[in-house]
Amino acid sequence: MIMHKNKILLDIKFHITILSLLILSACTHNIQVRRFPAPSTVSKQVQPLVTGMPAPIWNDHPQTQQEWKNWVDQIAQHNMQSLPALRKQMQVTVKSDQFAGVPAFVFTPKRIRPENTNRILLHFHGGGYVLNPGEAGTDEAILMAGYGHIKVISIDYRMPPDFPFPAAIDDALTVYRVLLQHYPADKIGIIGTSTGGGMALALILKAKEEKLPLPAAIVAGTPWTDLSKTGDSYFTHEGIDNVLVSYHGWLGDAAKLYAHGENLKNPLLSPIYGDVTGFPPTLLFSGTRDLFLSNTVRMHLKLRDAGVISDLIIFEGLSHAQYLMAPDSPEAKRYFNSSSQFFNHYLAQ
Repeated sequence: MIMHKNKILLDIKFHITILSLLILSACTHNIQVRRFPAPSTVSKQVQPLVTGMPAPIWNDHPQTQQEWKNWVDQIAQHNMQSLPALRKQMQVTVKSDQFAGVPAFVFTPKRIRPENTNRILLHFHGGGYVLNPGEAGTDEAILMAGYGHIKVISIDYRMPPDFPFPAAIDDALTVYRVLLQHYPADKIGIIGTSTGGGMALALILKAKEEKLPLPAAIVAGTPWTDLSKTGDSYFTHEGIDNVLVSYHGWLGDAAKLYAHGENLKNPLLSPIYGDVTGFPPTLLFSGTRDLFLSNTVRMHLKLRDAGVISDLIIFEGLSHAQYLMAPDSPEAKRYFNSSSQFFNHYLAQ
């Protein structure tokens, strides 16, 4: 009887040990990067992006403030190398400026379409609220100015580790207030990708709260609408998206760094949880391999349920924001031409 009881105890301990190991294994988030053949349904220009291996930075985990700063600076220096050639290619000039103390870059195309003479676009760059300081995050603004033949202002909003939430959205609101002094709200459009798309949506929530007139239209490319790991594609696209790869790389760390102890479901962090009643017409983009596909689809449905005009374009085969990574590709042209048409339809002349 004693031997039988001892065997039962040993069996229980064994199963508890196995269970503990399984839980520990799950918690370490050993992500398997999954690769697929180049889809014949995407352009030749983006096929190398679609099938490429993720950049190793996806799984970097800076620990200290200085490590974060060094990491951000290294990536920014790399990203800035291509900008002079891109501005030349798109025939766009840049001017540094400030709006009520918030630094920004003003992009002016060589030719502004007549209907855009008195219009302006406000741009927020992506990068998880930590990446792309200074000019490093201006590629989308350059391309939008060039493709759309419209003036674009891209703000260099404050970011952690020095400036956590709500610094970025406060800067966005500050610049928007200044623009309202020079442009009617119905001639202002907002554009951004990833974090920039999330900020565009959060700005509308903040402007509503402040009872400010709202801009005429929003373009939110694969917006980070939920900083918590909520939504199907955070799970189903893990290891498939070869840009972000997983929430458990640097991305989740950045969410917590910016939130600085605030609930990740605060609507000014995660606008999917806000009241979107009365939002301007919104155009959303994502890709079939995008980790943020659910962020985008959920936002689209929420806007439509609230009676807001909301259009959604899903790119075949693309991971997160890859339409920005091949400027001459049909996918990039579709993104910027569709955005330009959307703004042209809803912004007053």
